[in-house]
Amino acid sequence: MKKPKKHTGGMKFRQTLLSRYLLIILFAFLFIPIIFPITSILYMLIQENTQSTNMNYLKYGSGKDLSLMWHKQAAELTESDTAQIDSKLQELKRTYPEASFFWVDSTGSTRLQLPTQEQLPSKWTPARSIQFMKASIDSDPFTIVSFLGADHKESGFMVMQLPRSVIQLDKPIGSGTPFYLGFLFIMFAFFFLLSLLFFRHIRKRLLSLQTAMTLHGDNGLPMPILLNKNDEIGQLEAAFNQMVEQLRESTERERAEEELRKQLIASLSHDLRTPLTVMNSHLYSLHKEPLSSSAQAAVKQMEQKIISLDSLIENLLSYTLMTSGRYPLKLEPQDLLRLVRESAASWYPLWEQEGIVAEVELPDGSMLRDVDKAGFRRVLDNLFQNVTRHARGGKYIGITVERYQGRSALVIRDRGNGLETASMGKGAGIGLAIVDYLLKEMKLDWHMDNQASGTTIYIYLN
Repeated sequence: MKKPKKHTGGMKFRQTLLSRYLLIILFAFLFIPIIFPITSILYMLIQENTQSTNMNYLKYGSGKDLSLMWHKQAAELTESDTAQIDSKLQELKRTYPEASFFWVDSTGSTRLQLPTQEQLPSKWTPARSIQFMKASIDSDPFTIVSFLGADHKESGFMVMQLPRSVIQLDKPIGSGTPFYLGFLFIMFAFFFLLSLLFFRHIRKRLLSLQTAMTLHGDNGLPMPILLNKNDEIGQLEAAFNQMVEQLRESTERERAEEELRKQLIASLSHDLRTPLTVMNSHLYSLHKEPLSSSAQAAVKQMEQKIISLDSLIENLLSYTLMTSGRYPLKLEPQDLLRLVRESAASWYPLWEQEGIVAEVELPDGSMLRDVDKAGFRRVLDNLFQNVTRHARGGKYIGITVERYQGRSALVIRDRGNGLETASMGKGAGIGLAIVDYLLKEMKLDWHMDNQASGTTIYIYLN
């Protein structure tokens, strides 16, 4: 993993996301006051370079101008003065050398042609005239037909034809306009693409960081991120890597402390069993000696304390095995009611000795669950032991099956102060921790309800 560099001062401006974004904003602000004038200047230069081409359009004016001129000339001529018509056409030929001219009299005869055109008929019929005019519409050459005389009332007409390449369009488009529009489009597209790539890159890096936060390695911790850039997101990635490293060190430290604690508990448990065994053997020898009633009571009290201490050591060992994953459970279908009856029967003599009235009211049927037989017995023994030790003042224990939260539940109830006032030093804490662990492993849940009148424990299917 690439470790982040340490900085003595602030980040270089060019390395930050803010600087890159400001460059994009600067480009956007300069786009209108700078890019538009530059584009306009380029457009004018292109127009200057293409001026000669545009001038060709301006040589004779637009088609509209030529039509107006031609109709005006025809209105000033009459068929009775053929010489004047010929003279006028010759004069127009000199003015428009690229054009061709001819006129037709009222009898339909073709008169003067400038220049001579072989495809023209010598005699015009109405049908031929109409066909000629129809073929000339929007064709090349540009054709203008006008009748002679004032208000164009005479039958004769004259025709002017000019190549469209030398006349100006009604609305000419500058040759540089497509380039101008294309350049503006490219600039807008470049700005949009630049912004899109910038934010897409940021989004990609943030999604990569999010993925790294959700993925976990074999140790259950997120995987470090490879640092490529030293901008704001890079610093965030570096901080994330530092957090992962701290979590890894903390996890390793907790694991080592947990292992040390488990080893300590296991060692202490084994070391304490030896003196307890010796003490128990001496107490057994004292029973054979003649003792006063007070001495016999003291010996009995010591035996009870040794039994309690031995049970606590057993719970410590079991809990250590459970938390380290070395307490095997074999889940098989078992009748919980039968296990409860068997366990209660084994505890009944002790309850009778302690003056505890036991009411076991279980249904005749069965309650099958997938549990570990020894584990469930351990749960019952711990709960019965807690009632015997900490709630014997109530002189009562009830065992039954009731409905709890819509499910059948095994209920253990007492009438003493119960577990609510039991301290960890008296062994209730470790015993209940074992109960909680075993029930969860067997997919069972439980709830303890402490009231002034006693404690009720519900065990039901999770």
